[in-house]
Amino acid sequence: MKYGVIDVGGGLRGIYGAGVLDRCLEEDLRFDLCIGVSAGSANMTSYLAGQHGRNKPFYDEYSFRREYMSVHNLIRKHSYLDLGYVYGTLSNAGGENPLDYAALARSPAELCVVAANAQNGEAQYFTKADLHPDDYRILMASCCIPVIDQPCVIDGVPYFDGGLADPVPLEWAFAHGCDRVALILTKPIGLVSSDARDEHLAHLLQSHYPAAAEGLRRRALRYNTAVQRARELERQGLVCIIAPDSTEGMSTLTKNRAGLEKMYAKGKQDAEALVRWMQNTKQDESVGT
Repeated sequence: MKYGVIDVGGGLRGIYGAGVLDRCLEEDLRFDLCIGVSAGSANMTSYLAGQHGRNKPFYDEYSFRREYMSVHNLIRKHSYLDLGYVYGTLSNAGGENPLDYAALARSPAELCVVAANAQNGEAQYFTKADLHPDDYRILMASCCIPVIDQPCVIDGVPYFDGGLADPVPLEWAFAHGCDRVALILTKPIGLVSSDARDEHLAHLLQSHYPAAAEGLRRRALRYNTAVQRARELERQGLVCIIAPDSTEGMSTLTKNRAGLEKMYAKGKQDAEALVRWMQNTKQDESVGT
């Protein structure tokens, strides 16, 4: 049986997913296909590398630095988030908090990092083969928020945040062989996404990247539809949804130390349901064989 896990990210709320995946490492829970969207892609690479606790300071420490996100960056570099600082300066070998690329490469699990092609609006599903030592541009692409960041260019193609094209890649996971999928959300499952903010950003993006702008307009609908489908599959035992009961006042770029700590703690605590689900599912599988 093939097990998949999806972390949908959500800016700094992604610390919740970091907590869930750290608990998975503590319990030695392993998945066959690991899919990350936006900040979830960074969480997933650290999980596959076995680096417990690595992602937490990216949220609750580094994000408070001017080099990470600031109006200063926006003025000087035309991007509020300096993704080169996050996934280059900090993450490369010799950096302050390097990704263990060798351990990631050795992991037998498949990796999928979702980004949105800014030119045609379609989802790009990058794999482990697209990661290279000290070249983590696919993570930058997956996390690149339109309007406040310049697109991340890979092989001549500009990319934005994967949430524009496939915010909850549940169907992709099943289409690629998964029998069971764990889905990590970063806001309450009953909280319906609104398209009001996205519509405003889409208007600003329209002239340069009309297809990406359309993706922004449809993001909330795609998210809500996918979560509803996940709830249906959860009732069938095919999906396990892990989601916080509150965002603790956190939005995508809210820098609140207390909220961040609470979200991380919630992730570790809520992962207990995932541990039980995996144990029960594997037990049922062994009984049936």
